[in-house]
Amino acid sequence: MDADRVRHAVEPAASIFRIKAKIRRAIETEGIPYTYISSNAFAGHFLPNLIQENATVPPRDKRDVSAIFVQEDDIATYTIKAADDPRTLNKILYLRPPSNVLSFNEIVSLWETKIGKCLEKSYVPEDQLLEIIPKSPIPWNFVLSFGHPMLVKGEASNFEIEACFGAEASELYPEVKYTTVHAYLHQFV
Repeated sequence: MDADRVRHAVEPAASIFRIKAKIRRAIETEGIPYTYISSNAFAGHFLPNLIQENATVPPRDKRDVSAIFVQEDDIATYTIKAADDPRTLNKILYLRPPSNVLSFNEIVSLWETKIGKCLEKSYVPEDQLLEIIPKSPIPWNFVLSFGHPMLVKGEASNFEIEACFGAEASELYPEVKYTTVHAYLHQFV
C-alpha cells in the first residue's frame, strides 16, 4: 500500500508506514531521483491460508472493499522494468493488475468454487479485529495490522491514480503476463 495514502493503520503497521513516509520525504528533500513501488499485498503472505492463523474457517466481512494481491515474482518483474523507465521517474508505480483487485469475499468465493465446497464463514467485526491485533503474536500482529487498512478500510484501492503522481504497472507494461489470484490459488487445489 502507498504509505502516503494509508490513513487508518494501527500498530505495528502504522509505525512502518510512518517510517516509509519519512524516508520518502528525505529522498524528495534531497532531490534524489526515485520511483516508489506500491506493491500492495504479497500474495504469498495473504492468500495461501486466506489470512487465517490456524483457522478452520475463513471470515467473511460484511464490507465489500477491494484489496490488491500481487505475486512476488510479478512485483520483481515490474520493479525491474520501472528501474530505468523515464515514465516512472519521481512517481509512484502502483501494482494493480485488474484481475487481482478483489474483495476478501470474492477471494473466498473463488476458493469455494475451486474446491467445490461451501465453507462455513464467520464475521469478525472491525472493533473485534482491532482488539485482536495487539494481542496477536509476531508475525500475525503484522499481517492483521496490514490487513486492516487494506481489507477493512479499502485503502489500497480507494483512490484514482493520477498521472501527476503515479502510474499503474499493468498499463505501462501490458506485455507482462502477471499471475492472477485465480491462478495463484490453483496451486493449492
